[in-house]
Amino acid sequence: MISMIMILNQKGEIMISRQYRDDVSRVAADSFRIQVIAAKEASSQPPIKRIENCSFIYTRHLNMYFVALTKSNVNPALVFEYLFQKIRVLQAYLGDEFDENSMRNNMTLIYELMDETMDFGYPQNCAVDVLRLYINLGNVKPQDEPEPQQLTKQITGAIDWRREGIRYKKNEVYIDVLESVNLLISSAGSILRSEVTGRVQMNTKLTGMPECKFGLNDKLVIEKETTSGRKKPGVEIDDCTFHRCVRLGKFDADRTITFIPPDGEFELMRYRVNDNVNLPFRLIPAVQEEGQTKCSINLKVIANFSEKLFATHVVIKVPVPKNTSKSKIKNSFGRAKYEPEQNSIVWRIKRFPGKAECMLSADLELVRTVRPKAWTRPPINVEFQVPMFTASGVHVRFLRVYDKAGYHTNRWVRYITKAGGYQNKI
Repeated sequence: MISMIMILNQKGEIMISRQYRDDVSRVAADSFRIQVIAAKEASSQPPIKRIENCSFIYTRHLNMYFVALTKSNVNPALVFEYLFQKIRVLQAYLGDEFDENSMRNNMTLIYELMDETMDFGYPQNCAVDVLRLYINLGNVKPQDEPEPQQLTKQITGAIDWRREGIRYKKNEVYIDVLESVNLLISSAGSILRSEVTGRVQMNTKLTGMPECKFGLNDKLVIEKETTSGRKKPGVEIDDCTFHRCVRLGKFDADRTITFIPPDGEFELMRYRVNDNVNLPFRLIPAVQEEGQTKCSINLKVIANFSEKLFATHVVIKVPVPKNTSKSKIKNSFGRAKYEPEQNSIVWRIKRFPGKAECMLSADLELVRTVRPKAWTRPPINVEFQVPMFTASGVHVRFLRVYDKAGYHTNRWVRYITKAGGYQNKI
């Protein structure tokens, strides 16, 4: 596994290092400094470098390099995840924008964190909430500090993301389903690529150690639960990744999402949907070039979502030729303006009602060029945000909370769909 962890500054000087195995030495840092930092390869080359039979896996935070050294055939994804978790832990202790000076002023704390988060080259406990219980660098101990036996159980147990003894007057769960729509349409109107990437964010304020059961309208689950001939519509959900609190064995067996949630905010899962994507907007562009001096653009935008909903922060960027000198723009609502620095007409609409249609027409005057060059016609880019709408059709079916106390839980669900790469060729 990992033989050594180093933190270097932008000059290549070692600020902090911790050796977990004796098959590498600090001399290896000179090779990394010369061949990566001095050669300025960090920004242009992959973050894995093989030097003298030793693998250097690194990432950056501000002007510092977090480097892992190993001579064994390790899983690079695991090493990168540990480095990212290491940075996250330091941000929790030193602040989000911790720098070289704050690192040097907290050497004792950092060495203690290095010993607790890795043992003999194997990553260990990286949960910030648990680390704070017993690594506080001499600060005043919290009043609800657990007993030594309870602390040992939490450190070595299977549930290190939640401590016991949590109490709330009101037990509430907030669920956010956040989706990003990626679309590419050809100039003929056919869909070249469409997919939805989504994530489920949760904020739990629950007493004790409850077990939660979470359900989406997953097509496989609905087909299993349907006994009658009438089938309920479901969504084919692909590429699911979960927070480590989810019991993957149960999900693999019957697609049920069961977990003991962390306290506060966390990301429960990510997913992807490729089929039957409900596109929020439909664009119908028409471009006509009249010789080398004139060009006309007409664009019709149709909102496909329900008339009870509305889109906010809609920005439509319509590309124009680089040699555009003047523009005459007419639009049904919103504000449209030619912005030369972006080589496009930027159309901003604060509130776009569902099922509405709007038009934009622009007459452009072009400057003659000495060497005429055909306009490449970049695609139209659209930015938007539609509350209480999911392009994939995913929705939360249920969230059940089981606890010994049997208390009542209030549940709040919110849906938001945003544009990822939403483009239409012209």
